[in-house]
Amino acid sequence: MRTFHEFEQAGWQRAAGHYPAAFGSLTSQAIEPLLDAARVSRAVRMLDVATGPGYAAAAADARGATAIGIDFSAAMLELARAEHPGIEFREADAQALPFADASFDAVVMNFGLLHLAHPDRAIAEAWRVLDRGGRYAFTIWAKPEYTIGFGIVLRAIERYGVANVPLPEGPPFFPFSTEDECRQLLASFENVAVRQLPLVWRFASPDLVLNAFLRGSVRTGALLRAQTSEDLDAIQAAVRQEVVAVGQTAHGIELPMPALLVSARKPA
Repeated sequence: MRTFHEFEQAGWQRAAGHYPAAFGSLTSQAIEPLLDAARVSRAVRMLDVATGPGYAAAAADARGATAIGIDFSAAMLELARAEHPGIEFREADAQALPFADASFDAVVMNFGLLHLAHPDRAIAEAWRVLDRGGRYAFTIWAKPEYTIGFGIVLRAIERYGVANVPLPEGPPFFPFSTEDECRQLLASFENVAVRQLPLVWRFASPDLVLNAFLRGSVRTGALLRAQTSEDLDAIQAAVRQEVVAVGQTAHGIELPMPALLVSARKPA
């Protein structure tokens, strides 16, 4: 069986083209607060880890920062370079960054930790490449009972499908979803702050929710693709019913998807 790293990397090669329509409008809601937490402004040297389509790097560039984005998915980087040709993007591993010590004033990561085999190594690498007094900030999903979209899909799989599909062993899908866990993870930093971002996932149709997971995600997408066609139909029907029940508004579907924004400072 492939390692978790290989599984995630291959998954994002497949999902890259679907990600902007599936999750882009949701995860991009966190970018401005993320950059604010990392104190990104003009002339700041910033590294965007797990840059994906380059959203955070582009937003930092618009603030006048010098931004570099890295990702382990060549397909994601192709999207980023096409959309933001004036920004430097490199293919690299968040757990082994190709930069010298103290190269950056800020390091950010928007929903990247859950895709890494060793999140603690990525945080150690962020510490290493940060200059003294530099800022680190990342976002991560709140638990599925609060991130309504995740909760609806996972409950439907448990009820109508097979949840124990064999996948490469990796860290929990909702790691560090409490303030205490985040503070322990950043024990080497100072001024650790954790706050919740009230993100909202919006869709024109309830059927697009499951499709977003099926095409635009890795672990949940693999779980869904492993179901029989009959089970997948039942899962889709259950997801549609609950999405309408809890998320239908006059403007379409709106699902609360809160995230934690975690920030800290490397001691000077």
